[in-house]
Amino acid sequence: MPEISLLLSMLITLLFIGAFAGVLAGLLGVGGGIVLVPAFYYAFETLGYGGAQLMQVCLATSLATIIVTSVRSVLSHNKKGAVDWEILKTWAPGIAVGAILGMSVAASLRSQSLQVLFGCLAIVIGSYLLFGRSEWRLGQEMPKGPRKFVLSPLVGFLSVLMGIGGGSFGVPLMTLFNTPIHRAVATAAGFGVVIAVPSVIGFLFMDVGVESRPPYTIGAVNLIAFAVIISMTLITTPLGVKIAHAMDPKPLKRVFGGFLVLVAVNMLFKALG
Repeated sequence: MPEISLLLSMLITLLFIGAFAGVLAGLLGVGGGIVLVPAFYYAFETLGYGGAQLMQVCLATSLATIIVTSVRSVLSHNKKGAVDWEILKTWAPGIAVGAILGMSVAASLRSQSLQVLFGCLAIVIGSYLLFGRSEWRLGQEMPKGPRKFVLSPLVGFLSVLMGIGGGSFGVPLMTLFNTPIHRAVATAAGFGVVIAVPSVIGFLFMDVGVESRPPYTIGAVNLIAFAVIISMTLITTPLGVKIAHAMDPKPLKRVFGGFLVLVAVNMLFKALG
């Protein structure tokens, strides 16, 4: 069992991470998971846990927090009339199917492989945040028919492989198809619920080895990290929503994009190192 002083330092670290993740979920629509997964990995590794399934614990615990954070975020956005329920209802079934497939694949991979996947996809997302332009368009309305049946499961699948909500892929997708940014951010919070619920249910039944399982872990979901993060995101997510509707988040996206690329590169070095 880790020393009490180390556990306390990890507790304080997770409280700050949870506060930061909650603000991001409401403000930028990228989802707090993209911060939580590497933070959980480094925290658990510092506590002495590792093995072939540590990344699964990080992904599952992150997705569990996203259920609560996304519900809080979408309700806050809905009070401002920003959620596009038509997009959410028509895209939800495909996203859920992709999330279930993503959970099945993630459960079968080694921790190192998931680290590489996370690093590569995070670089793509960070680069888009850094260099993406609001005027870029792939169409004037959200895809329908065959394109929707391909893209909606892909959003769920890739999100689960990274342990993130729907914002990181959903917001760029919606804005590229002419959805206003505030509406895209609000609707993507709903994507997060659809992604996280089925995948977390699957992760709760996953058999994780002792070397990768911190105390109070059910399946692949660590209850301590979940509780600490949620205690902060419930407070800070509405703050992020308030800021998002009061200012242009573009400069902050650039800064966060750069930060994300650095985190992703560091994770790739650790995985391949």
